Amino acid sequence: MTEKKIRKIIHVDMDAFFASVEQRDHPEYRGKPVVVGGSPQGRGVVAAASYESRKYGIHSAMPAVQAVKRCPHAIFVKPRFDVYKDVSHQIREIFFEYTDLVEPLSLDEAYLDVTENHKNNPSATLIAREIKRDILDKTDLVASAGVSFNKFLAKIASDLDKPDGLSVIHPRKAEQFIEQLPIGKFYGVGKATLRKMESLGIRTGADLKQWEEVNLVKKFGKSGHHYYRIARAIDNRAVKSHRTRKSIGKERTFSEDVSDLEWIRQFLGELSEKIATSMQKLDAAGKTITLKVRYKNFDTVTRSYSHPQFIHSAEDISETAIRLLDETEAGTREVRLLGISVSSLNLHEGGAFGEQLELPFRKSVS
Repeated sequence: MTEKKIRKIIHVDMDAFFASVEQRDHPEYRGKPVVVGGSPQGRGVVAAASYESRKYGIHSAMPAVQAVKRCPHAIFVKPRFDVYKDVSHQIREIFFEYTDLVEPLSLDEAYLDVTENHKNNPSATLIAREIKRDILDKTDLVASAGVSFNKFLAKIASDLDKPDGLSVIHPRKAEQFIEQLPIGKFYGVGKATLRKMESLGIRTGADLKQWEEVNLVKKFGKSGHHYYRIARAIDNRAVKSHRTRKSIGKERTFSEDVSDLEWIRQFLGELSEKIATSMQKLDAAGKTITLKVRYKNFDTVTRSYSHPQFIHSAEDISETAIRLLDETEAGTREVRLLGISVSSLNLHEGGAFGEQLELPFRKSVS
């Protein structure tokens, strides 16, 4: 009988995501309490709080008027969801370099199943460390990661050592870890359930483990089945990718704004090489090339061109991107970010080398 392979699951969670993006893009906010959300003068609500503002007890979903009372010198910033979505997409592209089994939970967190992965790396811990480094290098943002053999434990692990944490819960230590865990730390146990559990004397995983499944179902309905299983480190949920991969791309924010067109063209060539390498690993090809340019003042433009046939070479990608560059103001305006993506992929149609060729048959002349 073949031994069942132990899954390797990573949960990646960006640290104070919206607030960290604001601190990254506005250096004057760094090290200061930043609150992203509605105005404290109105009926605004906190969408995100930097770690500096969390020290004052500010948290998401708190009324902004209450947040300003706790920290009068906090910096309140309106959300820029278009920017957060762009960064989230950039981070997911990093995930896809390691595995196609990516299950986003929100803009700032996702599960990855790396049991089998594009890098052929047997260590999920090393992969998690590489992903954290890639995110920092490419976005200048910090992520925490949890590694374990199921989603429930990976999610808990990612929260153990924030910010910039990396925690691993090994299979042989899982049950002992859960037995010592306060019930309020269990993912999925909200405030109302926590109060009910504590009223029943359930304060730790060990307490929860004492209960028979039938009694948990009587007290908590269908959720009782879930609580019974997680008290024993059982979670068989698969990591489900919610969408087919639509594009392959890379982008980079520069430490200094650039205006030298020759340097920009050379950089686009290097970026195209990296994208072509990623496509080769996935045996992918695409038709649409999109160039993304963000100027010094954060104005962002995209220019696209769709080829009649699938392409996958660095030369084709680079040539198209450089041609699209002429449709932007790069060179006359300073640029802080450049990106290229390839979409209209044929991932499920035989890949880059499985496309059907059209042959120009002619009638034979007798």
